Amino acid sequence: MIEQDFIPRSIDTSKLTKGSFTWKTPSNIALVKYWGKREPQIPENTSISFTLDACHTITTLSFSKNVILSAPDSYRDEKSHPVFDIYFEGKKKDDFKPKIATFFKRIEKYCPYLKDFDFKIESENSFPHSSGIASSASGMSALALCVMSLEKELNSEISDEYFYKKASFLARLGSGSACRSVKGEVVVWGEHQEIKDSSNLYGVEFTDEVHSNFKNYQDTILLVDKGEKQVSSTLGHDLMIGHPFAENRFQQAEENISKMKSILKSGDLKAFVNLVESEALTLHAMMMTSNPYFILMKPNTLKIIHKIWEYREIINSNVCFTLDAGANVHLLFPTSEKETIAKFVDIELKQFCQNNQYIEDGVGRGAVLMKNEK
Repeated sequence: MIEQDFIPRSIDTSKLTKGSFTWKTPSNIALVKYWGKREPQIPENTSISFTLDACHTITTLSFSKNVILSAPDSYRDEKSHPVFDIYFEGKKKDDFKPKIATFFKRIEKYCPYLKDFDFKIESENSFPHSSGIASSASGMSALALCVMSLEKELNSEISDEYFYKKASFLARLGSGSACRSVKGEVVVWGEHQEIKDSSNLYGVEFTDEVHSNFKNYQDTILLVDKGEKQVSSTLGHDLMIGHPFAENRFQQAEENISKMKSILKSGDLKAFVNLVESEALTLHAMMMTSNPYFILMKPNTLKIIHKIWEYREIINSNVCFTLDAGANVHLLFPTSEKETIAKFVDIELKQFCQNNQYIEDGVGRGAVLMKNEK
């Protein structure tokens, strides 16, 4: 599909006055990372991710027909559309409004009906906000799905396939990685010649064969630092512009997608470990060699990594780590090692976490519509 396919024909909003939709959407963890983008939110390289389950966002979008539709045109033109308030975990969060306003601005030509309504957005996370867990991925995908529920209410003829593709398309315009949090256990974003139907415009479910070794894969997230990220993802992506190693990195990522496709089919856990850890360290290497440069890992991040390497060598485990753009560590391992890894985390690793805190997670299926009120 192309961008024009997501521009709806005329939609009549006259019969819908108010209502709300609630979606629970997951975060995701990229195995092959996307780092670098161009406008409008187009990735410089393909990425592939596991969808998580326990780390999720629940968002309710309440809407009502706005009161200025009957006002003079001169008044309406001075008002920004749509009008909205946002609440995060029960508290009004005006500092979140610029990001949401930018999102609404980006999607207005694809969702022209939004201008007819005022909105209240209520959101909560099951994990700490802005601490290296992809809160923007789950948050923006939840909001995009709520918007699509409104569109479905206005046009019941749209198919489920279109619904989820457009939701991913819209989510991407809010946060790139959010397009991978809409549907599927393993999701690819970015055009790749070996991935069927892959697109730069939305995430697609990875439909190739996945070995049983990777079914119900586990992810324990070690919360090294629950504070605000030192560098926003937007700034981090911008640092790839003019980066001396950028083109080589983009090519490496494309090659690693091909390798990951083969690994997922063969079930080669040792190759999975090697590729996933290499990708995590490459992501941070790109930040350490940018201008300006950043080190987002903390001392305890490195201590955890070395503990994992020592444990793996002694036990011959298939546990590995990956990182997002922050200090927290994602511990990935097959279900068969769940009990032994739990002991390893409790005895060896949780001491390096802030307040000894970690989150036990696993690969999930994607977003869930929680309720539909009219």
